[in-house]
Amino acid sequence: MGHGVIGPHEGPGTVAQVDTPANIVGAYLSSFATGDPDAVAACVTSDFVNEHLSELGSSCQGRDEYRRRLPDFLSTFAGARYSIVALAEIASPGAGDAVVRYRFEATSEGTPIDIPGVMWFDVRDGLVARRTDLWDSLTFLRQTGRAD
Repeated sequence: MGHGVIGPHEGPGTVAQVDTPANIVGAYLSSFATGDPDAVAACVTSDFVNEHLSELGSSCQGRDEYRRRLPDFLSTFAGARYSIVALAEIASPGAGDAVVRYRFEATSEGTPIDIPGVMWFDVRDGLVARRTDLWDSLTFLRQTGRAD
């Protein structure tokens, strides 16, 4: 883990691009703004683990199951966009390859939301192999008028 993947040369005399965990994670998070489930699913491994630590989150395993759930997620959260507040690669074995502090912005049932969170990522062979997501469920409930 933690090793970059060498990408294609862009032209004669150029240096191959190395995709670091930070670049791979950034591309994955950016893919949500496309609104295309295939673009998002293309960023993860076939054995992808999508773990949610928040009460309202729903975990799953495998690219196929993740892809099956994406259309509902993307329609529930119209205009979904992750903004990276801070991103760090991790050098400790077993600790993951990158951690991101983010803000998730979208519209949920006509209501704009802006939710803070943190994700830990494992990257393998140029793809996201595991995402562990911890987001602020109470802020979401308050912003959507569902908090007690």
